[in-house]
Amino acid sequence: MAKTKMRILIDTHIFLWILGGRKLKPKVKEFFEDTDQNAIWVSHVVAWEIAIKFGIGKLQLPEPPDIFVPDRVRRAGFHYLPIELQHVLNVHNLPPIHRDPFDRLLVSQAKIENLTVLTADSHFGRYGVKTLTLDDIS
Repeated sequence: MAKTKMRILIDTHIFLWILGGRKLKPKVKEFFEDTDQNAIWVSHVVAWEIAIKFGIGKLQLPEPPDIFVPDRVRRAGFHYLPIELQHVLNVHNLPPIHRDPFDRLLVSQAKIENLTVLTADSHFGRYGVKTLTLDDIS
C-alpha cells in the first residue's frame, strides 16, 4: 500500500532556516529532498513577509528577495501557494490567538487547503491546524 504524501506548508522562519544555508540534520535534509513522499508548499505570504522584513532592514539575505525566494524555491523543488480571496476572507473566522497577520493568513491557508504547517511557533497548533516541527522530523 502506498504511503500518503505529506502536504506541508512551511512557515517563514523554516523557509529561511532550510534554504538560507543553515546546516540541517541528515533526517531533515532527507525529508525535504524526498519529493515522492512530501509536497512542500511555500505561500506567497512567506515571500511577502521576507520582502517586507528585507525592505525595512530586519532581514539580511545573500541576494534581494526577488532573486533569493524564487531561486531557493526552484532549487528545492517546492511549490508555490498563491494567496486566494477565500484565504484572506477566512482570517476573520480565526480566534484572536496570534496578532501576526502573516501567521494568521498562513493558518487560514492551511485550514482551507488541508495542509500541515511546519513551524517552530506553538501558536499555530492552538488554531486547530496540523503542525510539525523540525524536531518531529529529526
